[in-house]
Amino acid sequence: MADTDGTTVQLADLLRHPEDLDKIPFLKSEFMRKKAAVDGQLKIGLKEQLEITQNGMSSISNGQRVVNQIKEEMMKIDKLCAEAQNMIRDFPNINLVSQVHRNFSQVESMKSNIESFDARLKDLEHLLRDDDQDIENQPNLLNIHYGLTQLRDIRDEAMDQIKRASDTSLENTLVDHFIRLDDVVDWFDDHFGTACMNLIPLVQADNKGMIVRLALIIEEEEKSDKKVKALQDAQREYKDLASRLKSIAGGPKQLRGYKEKFLEAIKLYAQQQLDSIEDDFREAPDKLGKHLKWFFNDLFAVKKGMVSLMPKKWRIFKTYSSIYHQLMHDWLIKHLDDPDILPPQMLGIIEWSEQYYKKMAKLDWSPAELQPHVIDDRESELIRDYRQLIVKSVDEWMARMFATDKAAFVSRNSDSLDTNENGYFRTKTLGDMWRMLREQTLFAGNSGRADVVEGVIDAMFIALKSRQSQWEKMVDEETAKYKNPSADPEGLQLLQDWLVAIANDQISCIDDNEEAGQLSYLTRFQRDFESLVSPKYIKHANAELEVLRDGFVDLGTHSITVFVSLIFKVDFRSTVAEFFTPKWYSEYGMKRITTTFDDYISDYSKVLHHSLLDILVEELSDELLVAYLSSIRNKGAKFRRSDPFTEKFKDDLLTAFEFFQSLSQREDMALLSVEFLTIKQKWRVVDYLVRMLESDKHAVATVYEAFKREYWDLQMTWIESALRTREDFDRATLNAVKTKAGETYVERGPETIMGKVK
Repeated sequence: MADTDGTTVQLADLLRHPEDLDKIPFLKSEFMRKKAAVDGQLKIGLKEQLEITQNGMSSISNGQRVVNQIKEEMMKIDKLCAEAQNMIRDFPNINLVSQVHRNFSQVESMKSNIESFDARLKDLEHLLRDDDQDIENQPNLLNIHYGLTQLRDIRDEAMDQIKRASDTSLENTLVDHFIRLDDVVDWFDDHFGTACMNLIPLVQADNKGMIVRLALIIEEEEKSDKKVKALQDAQREYKDLASRLKSIAGGPKQLRGYKEKFLEAIKLYAQQQLDSIEDDFREAPDKLGKHLKWFFNDLFAVKKGMVSLMPKKWRIFKTYSSIYHQLMHDWLIKHLDDPDILPPQMLGIIEWSEQYYKKMAKLDWSPAELQPHVIDDRESELIRDYRQLIVKSVDEWMARMFATDKAAFVSRNSDSLDTNENGYFRTKTLGDMWRMLREQTLFAGNSGRADVVEGVIDAMFIALKSRQSQWEKMVDEETAKYKNPSADPEGLQLLQDWLVAIANDQISCIDDNEEAGQLSYLTRFQRDFESLVSPKYIKHANAELEVLRDGFVDLGTHSITVFVSLIFKVDFRSTVAEFFTPKWYSEYGMKRITTTFDDYISDYSKVLHHSLLDILVEELSDELLVAYLSSIRNKGAKFRRSDPFTEKFKDDLLTAFEFFQSLSQREDMALLSVEFLTIKQKWRVVDYLVRMLESDKHAVATVYEAFKREYWDLQMTWIESALRTREDFDRATLNAVKTKAGETYVERGPETIMGKVK
C-alpha cells in the first residue's frame, strides 16, 4: 500500500499540468526500459544464486558419500584384524614373545645411551667452545644441534619411562644424571639466539653457510614441535589409541619452540633498532626518514639475500615484512598517543607515513597488503590534533607570558621594563610573544595544509584580542586603587612608567615605517602567514587584522588616558577641589597644574613613542577642561556679581593657553602634530559657562539654547548645578531653562567635550 501511495505521489509530481499529459508515451517507454533492466538483473542474480545453491548441495552429498566409504573401509579393516588373530595358531603367545623381545631391545638401547651420555655431552661442550672462538660462523652449529637433539630425546624417553614405572625411586638419580644437559642447551640457545639476532648482518656479509645451517635447525625443530603437538592432541583426545601407537609415542615429548624463538629474535632485533632512534627522533623529527633508513635496508637484504636460503613455505620475506610493519605501526602509534608529543614530532610522523608506503611499494608491497594501516588511517585526525597542539602551545605561551607580565605589573617590577633603540619604554615580553607567534605559524605552515594554518591563525587572533582585554582590565584594576584620597602614592611613578611602556608596546605592534625599512610586529605577522593560507581566507584575516589594529590603538590610548587620570587623582586632587570656591580667587591653581604638566612632559617625552605625544597633550587638555567644568559641583562653589569671577576665568584660560601654545616651540616636542587651535576650540565651552553665570536671569534660557545647539550632549544635571552657584538662583530661572530644553531640538552628532562632563 505504501508503494502504491509513493507511486501516486511521483505521478502527481510528474503530471502537474494539462500539457504534461503529452509526456505519458515517453514516460511509459522510459518505465518499461527501466523495468526490463531490473528484470534482467534479477534473472542474472537468481541464476547465480541457484548455481551456488546447487554446488553447495552437491558438495554436501559428495562429502556424505566419502564419510560413508571411510566407515565401510574401517569396518573391513577391523573385521580383517579380528579374523587374522583367529587364523594364526598361538597368536597370543607369539605376540607376547614379540613384546618381550622389543622391550629387551629398548632396555638395552636405553642402557647404552645412558652410559655414553656424559661422554657425548662433553664432546658437545668441546664443539661449543670452538664455536665461541668463531661466533660469526659457528661451523659446528649443525653437529651440536644434532647431538643435543639425540641427548634430549634420550632424557625425555628415560624420564617418561621412569614416570610410568611402578617404582619411581630412581627418578631423582636420573634427574641428577641429566642435569648438566640443561646448561649445555642454554649454551647452545645463546649461540642460536646470537645467530638469529645477527641474521641481517649475516645476509649483508653474504655468510650463506651460516644462514642455511640456521634454517636447517629451525626447520627440523619445527617438524619436531609439530609431532609433539600432534601427540599431545592425541593423548588429550584419544588416550587409549595414543598409548597403543608406539611409533607416535617415541621421540621428543616437549615443545621446544625454536621457530617461535627465531620469530621473536627478528622482532627483538628490529625493536632494538627502533629504540635506538628515540633520541634522534625527538631532536630531529623532520629527519625521520633518515633515522629509519635501516628499516628498508633490512627488508631489501631479506628479499635479495635470504629468500633463496630459507624454506619456501616460510615465506620469509612476507614474515619479515609483517613483523617489521607491525613494529613500525606500534612505534608510531605509541608516539602519536603520547600526551606530551610536540607538534614537530607529530608532523614528522604524518609526513613519514606517506613516504613509508612509497618505499614499501618499491619492495612490491601495496597498502592493502600491509595491515593494519601504519598510523591507523588517522591522517585527518592527526592533522586536527597537530593544529590543536599548536593552538594549545600558543594558548599556554600567551598564558605564561601574561602571568609573568601581571606579576611584574602588580609588583611594579622595574626590571621587567626595557627601552628600545629610540629610548622608548617597552615591556620585555612583547618581542618574545611575537617571536613565539612566528615560530608557531611556521610550524603550522610545515604541515603543507592551509586549513591547519588558518585554524592556528584564528586561534592567534583570539589570543591577541584576549591579551588586549586582559591588559585593559588589569590597568583599570591597578589604577582604581588610587581613587581613594587616603591611598598610598608609593609606587605611583613606576605604575606610570608601566602605563607608558604598555602604550608604547601597542604602537610598536602597528607602527610601520617602510621608508626606514621598519615594519610593525603585526605587519610582519601578516606577511608570515599570507603565503600559507588560501586566497579566500585572506579577506577574513584582513578584517581580523583591522580589529586587532583598532584594539592596539584603543589600548594604547586607554593607557595614556589612565596615565593622565592618575595625575588628576593624585597630584591635583586638592587643587581642583578649590576651583570656584573663595580660595580660587587668591590661589594660582591653574598655574600649578600647568607647571606640573610641564614636569611630566619633560620627564616622559623622551621615553614615550612620538605618535603618543599628541594623545598625551590632548588628554591633558581634555582632562583639565573636564575637571575645570566639573568643579562647578565643588563644595563652596559660588559666584557673586560683586566677585571678579569673569576676570579669574579669563586668567585661567590664558594660563592654560599659554602653556599649550608653548609646547610646539619646545625641542623635546618637535614631533608634536596636534594644533593649538584645536585645543583652543575645545576650551571655547568655558565662554558659555561664563555667560550663563553673568547673564541676567531672564536671558539665561536663551544662553542655554545657544549652548545646547553647539553641544548636543550637554547634561541638564550639570546646567542645574551651574545655575545653583549663582547667588541669585531661583526656581523660576531653572524652570525657564528646562522649558527651553523641552522646546529645543538638536541632532545628535559626534561626542563633544560636554559629553564627558557629568
